[in-house]
Amino acid sequence: MSVYAIGDIQGCYKQFCKLIAKIEFNPDSDHLYLVGDLVNRGPDSLSMIKFVMRHRECVSLVLGNHELHLLAVLDGVKNLRPSDNFQAILTCSDSTQIKHWLCQQPLAIYDPKINCVITHAGIHPSWTLEQCLELASEVELTLKSASRTELLRNMFGNKPSKWSDSLPRWKRTRFIINALTRMRYLKANGKMDFEEVRQPGSQAEGRIPWFEFPGRKPIEATCVFGHWSALGVYQAPGILALDSGCCWGRKLSVAQLDCTPHEIVSVRCKKRKVRASDEPS
Repeated sequence: MSVYAIGDIQGCYKQFCKLIAKIEFNPDSDHLYLVGDLVNRGPDSLSMIKFVMRHRECVSLVLGNHELHLLAVLDGVKNLRPSDNFQAILTCSDSTQIKHWLCQQPLAIYDPKINCVITHAGIHPSWTLEQCLELASEVELTLKSASRTELLRNMFGNKPSKWSDSLPRWKRTRFIINALTRMRYLKANGKMDFEEVRQPGSQAEGRIPWFEFPGRKPIEATCVFGHWSALGVYQAPGILALDSGCCWGRKLSVAQLDCTPHEIVSVRCKKRKVRASDEPS
């Protein structure tokens, strides 16, 4: 048995199939973690979603910002953006089933056997692993409840940008979602900055990658995440980033998590036409 994680696929289903064939993924014995953003931008989000739903016994997903946006559209609280490319999901006969399934998916997973925690964007530097999992569960329970639509309606926005245990309900929920699915940089004062997306070393002055923030709480597990295509595949003690920019014509990458160091395998991806409105988020 092997345990793998794959970075942001974003509808690039053919490249995903090539990648799992390359590592000879065996659904009867192996397990695969997907770090979110299965959908959007690429050409075949529907096939990607259906694959994961069919293989739910051996494939686990954490929600990314694109899945949450899709849920908001499916739930009728958001309209399609010009850059969205998941219309086939909205019009298919299984759209209600897909919406229900997405609402059951977690924002964070901890696997004690390999001592890895999987989220889409990372773990806020002020949180311990236990706190991260508790806060993720808080949001997950609301997504599964009758308050789902209210959550989806209230989750958009960049504020609050600084964590406090005393944040009121929907501001607290929005912060948790933003930290787990959209975070890249923090300012020196501890506020999350959602505007800066460039590779570390080229960012605006005073912007600090979340995993390098001074005083970051020790996690004592490897944090596996995606979301940050400019960062690409990146490994450091306790950190494994896997978004290698498949939908931008670079690579789709998988890491084997049950070996040290984590072995990385990639496939090349076809460059796609990018619309002016289709910027990293």
